[in-house]
Amino acid sequence: MTTATRQEVLSLYRSIFKLARKWQAASGQMEDTIKEKQYIINEARTLFQKNKNLTDSDLIKQCIDECTARIEIGLHYQIPYPRPIHLPPMGLTPLRGRRLQTQEKMRKLSKPVYLQSHDEVS
Repeated sequence: MTTATRQEVLSLYRSIFKLARKWQAASGQMEDTIKEKQYIINEARTLFQKNKNLTDSDLIKQCIDECTARIEIGLHYQIPYPRPIHLPPMGLTPLRGRRLQTQEKMRKLSKPVYLQSHDEVS
């Protein structure tokens, strides 16, 4: 990891914890705010810990893009949780023979950048 990349990752890490400190739940309820703050902190720690040994610059860039997208989406929609994708299950192609593999590939490709690590951690 280059020095610039390291600084960018550390800056993102710090900004997530700063965001968690200032976070207010959209409902205005104190218990919701506490729960959402704790979710932000736990999610950040888990993902950063999981990815701390990455050396491939493309994977690191992908993780940085995912982190940035999740921060922007969380701030915009006032929810810390990843927004789900709305594809009906098995709705891309009919299930006949090799088409199942094609459908699984299309579903994987249609997953937004901000959900790339969500299924791995949850």
